[in-house]
Amino acid sequence: MQQFDRIDRKILDILQRDGRISITDLAQQVGLSATPCADRVRRLERTGVITGYHARLSPREVGRNLLVFLEIKLAVKSDEVFEKIKNELHNIPDVMECHLVSGDFDYLVKARIPDMHNYRTLLGDILQRMPSSAQSRSYVVMEEIKETFYLQA
Repeated sequence: MQQFDRIDRKILDILQRDGRISITDLAQQVGLSATPCADRVRRLERTGVITGYHARLSPREVGRNLLVFLEIKLAVKSDEVFEKIKNELHNIPDVMECHLVSGDFDYLVKARIPDMHNYRTLLGDILQRMPSSAQSRSYVVMEEIKETFYLQA
């Protein structure tokens, strides 16, 4: 884990809120001149603290109105099974996140899709790709209360 000083933290805070800010404006907000500010940003990128800059899309405007979480519980577990599932789920475009978790089930999957018909198709596709039998439980989101990608450094 890297150590950040006050200026690094401020740079990370501002860039998370506005990744399109110019180096000149960023430098002004953190109290540096442009060159040392740009050097800090490049260091944070080079060391992997900043992993990219992204446009955040409106799910509704791109036809992805339905947010679903899916729990998957496997009947058989092994390193080979986990690796196969990782590779398979990585290639499904509607799957936004997939986490191997501890607890009563093995995987937590987050997907955004147009509608329930597409979810039924997606669920069938996911279960078909499982290398062994699996149980699933679905949660359809009725209202999104909070979603953020902001991390406090």
